[in-house]
Amino acid sequence: MRVHTPVPASRLPQLGVTVFSVMSALAQQHQAVNLGQGFPDFEGDPALLDAVNDAMRAGHNQYPPMPGVPALRQAIAAKVEALYGHAYHPDTEITVTAGATQAILTALLAVVHPGDEVVVLEPAYDSYAPNIALAGGTMVPVPLDPTTFRPDFDRIRAALTPRTRALMINSPHNPSGAVWSADELRQLAALLDGTDVLVISDEVYEHMVYDGGQHQSVSRLPELAARSFVVSSFGKTYHVTGWKVGYVTAPAPLMAEFRKVHQYNVFTVNSAMQHGIAAYMRDPAPYLGLSDFYQRKRDRFRAGLAGSAFALRPCPGSYFQSVDYGGLPGHLAAMNDMDLCQWLTREIGVAAIPLSAFYTGGSAAQVIRFCFAKKDETLDLALERLKTIG
Repeated sequence: MRVHTPVPASRLPQLGVTVFSVMSALAQQHQAVNLGQGFPDFEGDPALLDAVNDAMRAGHNQYPPMPGVPALRQAIAAKVEALYGHAYHPDTEITVTAGATQAILTALLAVVHPGDEVVVLEPAYDSYAPNIALAGGTMVPVPLDPTTFRPDFDRIRAALTPRTRALMINSPHNPSGAVWSADELRQLAALLDGTDVLVISDEVYEHMVYDGGQHQSVSRLPELAARSFVVSSFGKTYHVTGWKVGYVTAPAPLMAEFRKVHQYNVFTVNSAMQHGIAAYMRDPAPYLGLSDFYQRKRDRFRAGLAGSAFALRPCPGSYFQSVDYGGLPGHLAAMNDMDLCQWLTREIGVAAIPLSAFYTGGSAAQVIRFCFAKKDETLDLALERLKTIG
């Protein structure tokens, strides 16, 4: 008998390894400063680590309840109500997830059926399109304004059809850092009024809004909250992305469908980490102070690039800085963004992410994205290297 490995038809035939993995591997190969993939190079608060260790020592090492540890769901409910004025019931309207990516996929699997359409505002995080495909849906891309990355409501309205099941939004925005305004949320609510379109709102950078701005969660508007899954991330908020712990809030009927899928794709999430995070959340100072913490890093990075050939795009939120590279020397400005990012990694020793990775059809824009969620010395080393381009 011969040894034979059957090769099934791929569910995602057009996809390979994500650009984030590719650029991180290239950065490691060339010992480059990795400002590509969005994770900190510093540790979380020792008090949080101690809280998780205490939870393990206290015996919280077996399966927790499927929707999440009650104390954590209660802490989430209290935080959301205090910040955004919406009361989610911790028993029926909050579920703890294995990170935000699992939360987004689970929401799509819960509500999207074959033939359904999902409107996505591009540029968009690269998991959205394959998640929609895995759910059997069709992604309908709608471009944000290419300069400001603001929503174009006429284009969104034109994209809605009787087959539209959901609309995905992201604020603060990855990759641009744009932040939705209260007026834009009101326009969205008016646009969806009278429809059955659901909203999946990716708000993982909710605590990173700068210059005195305020995060406008869809939870703030009852008419949007009533039709929305809202996704957030403890990994992003507490500098522990490797823990992969997030959560979703939604009205009870939507959450019931969400949990039907959740219980069969992960069932539940790391017990000790949930107990530790719940204890740590008793003090709101760490997340309330996050905007100031990251604004200092943003300002440091922007000041360092101010005299370079890179043109800074606005960055009112998130921990990403987008730049135009059209002002680089001719042979570099002529490169597409992926080639330039690879050149920067190999020759300059700084890794970035091409903006074209956030478009399903690619992009001709000369824009790349840096992550500034790094130690000051990491940012300074990257800036020193970037300034040699000229």
